[in-house]
Amino acid sequence: MQKPAYYKAKQFLLTYLTHILLIIVSASCILPLLWMFASSLKTQATVFTDMSLWPANPHWENFYIAWTRGGFGKYFFNSLFYTIVVVVSVVFVTSMAAYGISRLKIPGKNIIFFVFLAAMMIPIPGVFVALYVLLNKLGFLNPNTGFSFLDNMIMRIGYMLPLINSGLSLGIYILKTFFDKMPGDLEDSGRIDGCSKFGIYWHIALPLAKPAIAVIVIFNTLTVWNEYLLAMLVLTGKSLMPLTRALMVFRGTHITEYPLLMSGMSITVIPIIIIYLFLQKHIIAGITAGAVKG
Repeated sequence: MQKPAYYKAKQFLLTYLTHILLIIVSASCILPLLWMFASSLKTQATVFTDMSLWPANPHWENFYIAWTRGGFGKYFFNSLFYTIVVVVSVVFVTSMAAYGISRLKIPGKNIIFFVFLAAMMIPIPGVFVALYVLLNKLGFLNPNTGFSFLDNMIMRIGYMLPLINSGLSLGIYILKTFFDKMPGDLEDSGRIDGCSKFGIYWHIALPLAKPAIAVIVIFNTLTVWNEYLLAMLVLTGKSLMPLTRALMVFRGTHITEYPLLMSGMSITVIPIIIIYLFLQKHIIAGITAGAVKG
C-alpha cells in the first residue's frame, strides 16, 4: 500500500508542472504585446538593437506621428462603426435564430441548424470570388445613385453583410447550446404572466444568455476589428477603409517604419483590451457554463 506522502508528492508535482505550463503559455501571449509597446517607444535605429522592454529614452511622440500621418481618425471611426453594426446585428439575429431552433417547434429546424454548422467550415477568403460576383450583381460594389453619401453607405452595407453572415454560424451554435439548458419552467412562468413568444425571448431568455452573448461579442469584435482582406476586395475608397488600412501607411516598398507601425498597432489593440476587460467576467462565466460546449 502506497503511503499518503506519495500522493502528496504526486499532487505537488502535478500542480507545479501545471503552473509552469500556464506561466509559459501566458508569457507567450503577453511578451509579444510588451515587445510591440516597447518598440513603439524606440527609434528606427534602436528598434532591433535595444532589446529592453522599457527604452532608456522613450519616444512618446511616435503615437502622435502615427495617429496624424496614418490618418487614424477616419479609419478609427470606420472600424468603430463597422464593429458596432456587425456585432449588434449578429447578436440580435443569432439570439432570435438560436432561440427559435432550440425552444420553438419549427419543421426542419435541425436541418437548418446543421446547415449553419456546415457553414462554419468555410472561411470568408474561401468564397471571395463568389462573394465578389454576388455583391457586384447586387450593386454593392460600384453604386451610382448620384449622391456620394448614399453610394458610400451602400458600399459600407456591402462590406458589413458578409461579416454579419460569417458570425451567424458560431453565434447560433453557442446560443442554441445555452438555450437548450434553459429550464422549461421559466417559459411556463412567462406564459402565466401573459408573455408572448417574443416576450419570453426578450424578457427571460435573452437576459439569461448574457455570458454566451459576451463570448459572441468578443469573438465578432476581434474578427471585424482585425479584418483587412475583405475591405480591400469590397471597398474602393480610402475614406471607407477600416483601421487596419492605416497600418499599411508605414510599410513602404524598401523600408518599414517599425516604431510608427508598432505605435499604430498599439493604438488598434487598446479598444480590444478595454472591451475584454469590461466583458471578462461574463466571458469566463460563459465558457465555464458550457457556452462553447457541444
